Amino acid sequence: QVRLAESGGGSVQPGGSLRLSCVASGFTFSNWPMAWFRQAPGKKREFVASITRTGETTYAESVKGRFTISRDNAENTVYLEMTKLKPDDSAVYRCNSPTWVISWASDQGTQVTVSS
Repeated sequence: QVRLAESGGGSVQPGGSLRLSCVASGFTFSNWPMAWFRQAPGKKREFVASITRTGETTYAESVKGRFTISRDNAENTVYLEMTKLKPDDSAVYRCNSPTWVISWASDQGTQVTVSS
């Protein structure tokens, strides 16, 4: 059974930074590309960033230059380093396959709140 456990969210002021982590289990992590998504209240789920098995990355335009996705295959973990945070970055963040596998989605994700 696939399990994804996100952590690292919190409340920060605009311009602040956070590092999210997602620990994966139940599948061969190193064989899969991974991604981060976010969803704010009343809005659709939004792609944030993805990373291939070999480390190639893709970012949404809204986070380019501010967010960095990385992975540690030895630890079955994907990270999202977020800098220069803006109020519009406030959302629940979840990791998943870049194609969004519904059965993989965690119930809670990790909440990021950016406000002054």
